[in-house]
Amino acid sequence: MNYYHEQAKDLPIAGEYDVIVAGAGPAGVSAAIMAGRMGARTLLLEYTNAPGGISTSGLMSHWTGSVHSALYTEILTRQAEKVEGPGHKKIVRQIDPELLKAVYFEMLEEAGVELLLYTFVADVIMDGTRITGVITESKSGRRAYTAKVVVDGTGDGDVAAFAGADYTRGRETDGKMQPCTLMFKVAGVDYIPHVREDKTVLLGSFESTYQTEAGELQALARAHIPYPAGHLLVYPSTLPGIITCNMTNITDIDGTKAEDLTRAEITARQQMPAIVDYLRRFVPGFAHCYIISAASLMGVRETRHFKGEYTLCEEDILTARVFDDWVVRGAHFNFDVHNLTGAGLDKTGIQHKWAQPSGYSIPYRCLLPVKVDGLLLSGRNISGTHIAHSNYRVMPICVGIGEAAGIAAALAAKNGITPRAVTAAEIQAHLA
Repeated sequence: MNYYHEQAKDLPIAGEYDVIVAGAGPAGVSAAIMAGRMGARTLLLEYTNAPGGISTSGLMSHWTGSVHSALYTEILTRQAEKVEGPGHKKIVRQIDPELLKAVYFEMLEEAGVELLLYTFVADVIMDGTRITGVITESKSGRRAYTAKVVVDGTGDGDVAAFAGADYTRGRETDGKMQPCTLMFKVAGVDYIPHVREDKTVLLGSFESTYQTEAGELQALARAHIPYPAGHLLVYPSTLPGIITCNMTNITDIDGTKAEDLTRAEITARQQMPAIVDYLRRFVPGFAHCYIISAASLMGVRETRHFKGEYTLCEEDILTARVFDDWVVRGAHFNFDVHNLTGAGLDKTGIQHKWAQPSGYSIPYRCLLPVKVDGLLLSGRNISGTHIAHSNYRVMPICVGIGEAAGIAAALAAKNGITPRAVTAAEIQAHLA
């Protein structure tokens, strides 16, 4: 490989903060809100044009899974208030991406968080093993920002990787990662929420089936949608006639590589016409459907798993383990492992047959990467196994993780200590 030697140059320090949060997905935006509410001078960096990550730019249909989190409940309530009016306590798990963006913007502003969009974190500033800031790239140029504590909410753990934290990729046995999906919406569907639902078939899980005169819908999807796509997953939106499709499927993608993400975009958009043709031909209520929008952010389910002071495992979830140093409570979902080599549910996944009714906890140690100080993990990049990750990666649980990370970061910055020196009991007191 040939190399070009880049000349060293002095970077302007564009800001000094108590807490910097990289990545404004559900985990990152939650961390920033909580750090700001606790009085920490907080900067939130995001490379897209809005906060929310997969919940907004990713065009996610709804909040799936659950968690005991006051912040998560507040987010749901505030989106409902955009429709129902102030003071309304209705809980709505379906997502209107534009309304949710407005909620995030408002909550960040109220918390006093400084938000910088269209900005990549390109590197980190280290003092030995301690991270003391980040380097960014944007149309404003290459800049440096310093902080007492940095929270990595990038999903892929870009900051932690730059800082030299230990990690593995994907499944422990072979490094394979769950497939990616580009969500999209179709209009023209014979569907009005709470009025004509019975006229349209909406299958919302891999294990859901429906028999038509032409055949069973999941089998027809495998037969008529090009591999590796080939399943029916469709969800109602907040608007009449509009349905969200979770049906593109791209395997063998490493979401930490720009080349792979480019290939994923191209492949997903090549799959979409065949998916729409299948919907029109076979799925009741979709005969006149057409695409109106696709996500501006690829849905990457799995990349790096960082090594923390504790690694959450499958057994912790199956036994609903409650750790003494919990910082997330009541986390509940299934093992949502999408087929790593094709369409549908992986053989290790469990959806309808999920038999664990109780919520589990996540210990603070999962948020603390070994070897690197001054850094907190937030979201799907925390320390956990491939199977455990398929559960805690969902957005409500990521909000709960971010809520705890933001509190921990603010406490560390206020007291002049590293996150490792913050006790779980202190975080629990603020969560209570």
